[in-house]
Amino acid sequence: MDTRELKRMAFRRFGGAALVLGAVFFLSAGTIRYWQAWLYLAVTFIPMALVAHNLIRTDPALVERRLTAKEERAAQSTVQRLGAVIWVATFLIPGLDQRFGWSLVPWLVVVLSDLLVLSGYLFLVRVLKENSYASRVVEVQEGQTVITTGPYALVRHPMYLGTFVMLVFSPLALGSYWALIPAALTPVFLVLRIRDEENMLLQELPGYREYTTRTRYRLIPGVW
Repeated sequence: MDTRELKRMAFRRFGGAALVLGAVFFLSAGTIRYWQAWLYLAVTFIPMALVAHNLIRTDPALVERRLTAKEERAAQSTVQRLGAVIWVATFLIPGLDQRFGWSLVPWLVVVLSDLLVLSGYLFLVRVLKENSYASRVVEVQEGQTVITTGPYALVRHPMYLGTFVMLVFSPLALGSYWALIPAALTPVFLVLRIRDEENMLLQELPGYREYTTRTRYRLIPGVW
């Protein structure tokens, strides 16, 4: 895929995601006067657009793999459906919370949560810089090797750690305490996904078993 087509595909994907998420926020809130949602969209999608632009220039193969990969493992498809339910609830409830005034989250908590969401995303970017084989689906690619440096020296699945931070703090960034309930199920989704992924990596990725003996924790250092 040439660079121009890759750019078009990437920005269609990001633009579409921003429009859909914005629609979820503002339609459920019944108003566009929802500053927490505007701030959240800026904190997430502006960095994503900048990173995508940079990666298309420096590592287009990574971007293309992430945009075109499709999940083929049946177990992961089931887990992804669970994840979709969690994410829909996590992002739908804040707008309803805004509409009906269920929560009153202090502005400082909102801003600090946005910063944590951003830090989770920047951690994901660090993972992508370290591992060009990082994929949004569970697979072992031709020529793939075990990465043991950078974030991978901390935990075996640092991309999921970044995702965990982003999702767990999203409800507060959007001004909702009630959305913390579905967000709290995020670890269940991640544990199920990681367990199946590790079974595959142990069987198909040379050197992964030895790596697990050096890097003990899968997701959260000192916990699991």
